[in-house]
Amino acid sequence: MNIYAKFLTSMALASVLAGVNVVNAAHHEGDVAAPAPTIVEVAAGNDDFTTLVAAVQAADLADTLSSEGPFTVFAPTNEAFANLPDGTVEMLLLPENKDQLVAILTYHVVAGDVSAAEVVELTEVTTVQGDTAAIVVEDTGVTIDGANVVLTDIDASNGVIHVIDTVMMPPSD
Repeated sequence: MNIYAKFLTSMALASVLAGVNVVNAAHHEGDVAAPAPTIVEVAAGNDDFTTLVAAVQAADLADTLSSEGPFTVFAPTNEAFANLPDGTVEMLLLPENKDQLVAILTYHVVAGDVSAAEVVELTEVTTVQGDTAAIVVEDTGVTIDGANVVLTDIDASNGVIHVIDTVMMPPSD
């Protein structure tokens, strides 16, 4: 089994074990399909991303991440945010820390629609924040900047979401 097949198999297993809920992008009204949801709408419709959605709203990034894109978002779960030191999330959500929050969130975004098949061929990506994040592909899975990729290729109308288990922090200057 090649590394990509192993990666997809492990991601499917991880998603089942983690119990990550995925919003079905195909909503139907009669015989006409409604437009697919944006990245923000997919995240807002998933109970595993309530902290991420709150942070995106506090950073005034919801309109940007709802625009045409395309974007690839490495989306940390609520559990990933909960693993930050006590008080970190609350501190980041304060208006006076908006610039720091924007930097952290845009470090999770890559311009373009980068599928899992493409991710496993890369060694790094340049984030919208401006820094690069390292990608490591091993038999046991894929990491980006040390965060485990636990679910891949959640499609949205303006890009794709890959779920990660850690909030990535941009390098300090």
